[in-house]
Amino acid sequence: MVAPRVYQAMQQNVVGHLDPFFFEVAEEIRTLLGYVFSTANQRNLAISGTGSSGMEAAVANFTEPGTKFALLSNGFFADRIGEMARRHGAQVARLTKNWGEPFDAQEAREFIRRERPQLVALVQAETSTGMYNQAKPVCEAAHEVDALVIADCVTSLGGMPVMVDENGVDIAYSCTQKGLGCPPGLAPVTVSPRAVERLRQRKTTVESWYLDLELLDTYYTGHKYHHTACATLFYALREGLAMVADEGRECRWQRHLANHLAFVAGIEGMGLRMHVAQDHRLWTLNTPRVPDSVDDAKLRQYLLDRRGIEIAGGFGPLAGKILRIGLMGYGSTIDNVMLLLEALEDGLRQQGYRPPASGVAAAQAAQRPR
Repeated sequence: MVAPRVYQAMQQNVVGHLDPFFFEVAEEIRTLLGYVFSTANQRNLAISGTGSSGMEAAVANFTEPGTKFALLSNGFFADRIGEMARRHGAQVARLTKNWGEPFDAQEAREFIRRERPQLVALVQAETSTGMYNQAKPVCEAAHEVDALVIADCVTSLGGMPVMVDENGVDIAYSCTQKGLGCPPGLAPVTVSPRAVERLRQRKTTVESWYLDLELLDTYYTGHKYHHTACATLFYALREGLAMVADEGRECRWQRHLANHLAFVAGIEGMGLRMHVAQDHRLWTLNTPRVPDSVDDAKLRQYLLDRRGIEIAGGFGPLAGKILRIGLMGYGSTIDNVMLLLEALEDGLRQQGYRPPASGVAAAQAAQRPR
């Protein structure tokens, strides 16, 4: 859901992509991204493109032909990173788990120490499964072998601790339409000084002209023409980031956690179970398992037609097995939790499923102080 403040910001007059006011907004975004990513990095920017453009920028700028690229994969978007790396000429080594199964920290360390790659990539917030992968042990092992770490934070930024500096992430990217409550169209990216230095030591030219981070830096900081950026999307992102700062990172994380826990209590009260183990769940994207007697496509269509609620289903090996329900950014409210639970219960009953208890009542009980 796009926040009303963001819609209001988007009503400002459009200025040109070389206008001084545009660069003022871009500079505010650079500073605010440091706060939201929890980093002291100065190379913070918004790439014109969706979250996948951030992913490809991270891969393209730090991959050369023959680069050893270690990938921790337990979902769809990790596999997408691997495909991008392959296309850019990397030698991809994989540590693979079932979709939604966490990595053992020691197993990840041993994998990286064994492969000794130049790059390591993981998805901190796996949108396909609702899984939150721990970055710190991966980063520690990667830095032991002098590798850079790329982290996908598309579904965590603005709703969960990303902690770029504390974890040791070198390149992180996200999107605007999830935890930041903005429309899609920009990809926030942060790059550590260590990674900037590695980028400048490349032996070959970055194959992607459009996503070349050095060229983009001459645009955003040097104000030299590179491409025609959309001022309206920058207004939106600036406002979405300002909302995070106004609420406070920690308060925002706590709001997402509290609403996630209430939702999970409601799901379990209805006799359903979550796909991901408790300590590894995203707070922003909830993935309850679909009961065997229920057709998930019919359930989602019922919610859309009767309630105007759109939720996603699983895909790949999880097709028909899970629901993917976002409670993030402006949309993460207790009112939305109760609305979703009540509507889900109604939709399940339409297919003959009988919950053992009220999901709304269970969520309400979970909110009470103990």
